[in-house]
Amino acid sequence: MAYKNATLMTEGNIWEKIIKFALPLMLGYLFQQFYTAVDSIVVGNFVSKQALAAVGTTTPIVNMLIGFFTGLSSGASVVIARSFGAQNNKKLEDAIHTAIGMISALSVVATAIGVFMVPYTLRFMKTPDDVFVESKTYLTIYFAGIASLMVYNMGAAILRAVGDSKRPLYFLIASSFVNIIFDLVFVIVFKLGVAGAAYATVLSQIISSVLVLGTLTKEKGIYKLCWEKIKIHKYVMKEIFHIGLPTALQQSITSFSNVFVQSYINSFGSSVMAAWSAYVKIDHFAIIPLDSISMSITTFVGQNLGTKDVKRAEKGTKYASILAFAATIAITAPILIFAPHLIMLFNREAEVVEYGAFLLRFMTPFYSIVSVNSVLSGALCGSGDTKLPTAIRLFSFVVFRQIYLFFVTQYTDSFVAVALGYPLGWIISALFITIYYMRKKREIEIKFSD
Repeated sequence: MAYKNATLMTEGNIWEKIIKFALPLMLGYLFQQFYTAVDSIVVGNFVSKQALAAVGTTTPIVNMLIGFFTGLSSGASVVIARSFGAQNNKKLEDAIHTAIGMISALSVVATAIGVFMVPYTLRFMKTPDDVFVESKTYLTIYFAGIASLMVYNMGAAILRAVGDSKRPLYFLIASSFVNIIFDLVFVIVFKLGVAGAAYATVLSQIISSVLVLGTLTKEKGIYKLCWEKIKIHKYVMKEIFHIGLPTALQQSITSFSNVFVQSYINSFGSSVMAAWSAYVKIDHFAIIPLDSISMSITTFVGQNLGTKDVKRAEKGTKYASILAFAATIAITAPILIFAPHLIMLFNREAEVVEYGAFLLRFMTPFYSIVSVNSVLSGALCGSGDTKLPTAIRLFSFVVFRQIYLFFVTQYTDSFVAVALGYPLGWIISALFITIYYMRKKREIEIKFSD
């Protein structure tokens, strides 16, 4: 049975299915990044470099909590995609209502933990005194409204799992423009500083969550959200946690590891902190195509394994790998050429621009390695296998990176040496994830041939 806004990945041209699904996702991620990027651009240009550093230093803290719940949303997305592909309408309905009920309950916990932990985490990160107060203000407001972001992510995951990546895009575009307007009004007109940027972000996230819930409520297909049916079905929740929890822990622990990295960056002062903040925002934009292709192949593999079409799932992964590599080439060249100008979008102080441009030119060539991690991790997630890939990423991005940073900082005080921990982790992860993917592919072929 076909649905108006759904995309069935189990038939039709593979290139067309992956690209058409990935493009709206790409645009969606682009506008989602505008939330914090606009915050950084506005405060960096109209407040101070300390304000830019304050917003930037909050990123790993925000991602630590958000990453956990995004991982659970990914688990729900896989369960829903496989149910949709197999046309198991009963399980599809149970999964949707379980996902909404679960994220609603967890958002209350996330808000309380987030707000409570703000000052302790900032002190743990050795946040400088000239940045601390503004960082605390931004984070407290952000976490107070984090429920809306979590609800949106889960609602969007439901729509994407059935192949609808367009409407989540439209909602993000609308809320992103609202965020820009609020940022300009609160920061420039009302002079609220980083607090204004945080208020703008929270209000725009509330709008996106209302839009996605309204869409699911009005939907006429089997994935319609009926508020009276919201219930946490244990068998579905167990499967969601089984698939999503490893990814959730991986993302959360990786972000926690980045808290340590940020603490090293903070030791170099506000100029390097501001440069790092600008680099991170640009980096988030640069890897959007890779994240989009990864999400696309997760849905593609999930639906096709739901119908036991192993060859089509494997072919889709191959095509996605080619697309991801081509995307890295297209991304790298302009960043290398225009690096200083990109940093100047955030702050024009000479020292900030110098440090930031160096970071961009140093890190960007390694995106081809990131593409391997993105596609193969996405394919494995679509197959329902997240445990060992999560272990690989945790080792590469947390254990190895922390060991490296501990020892390298004993012998040098160079921020370049600290930054090198990122690409080294990517390389190790790509090596192990490739080896594991090849082994897992053979296992699936044998399983479905019986």
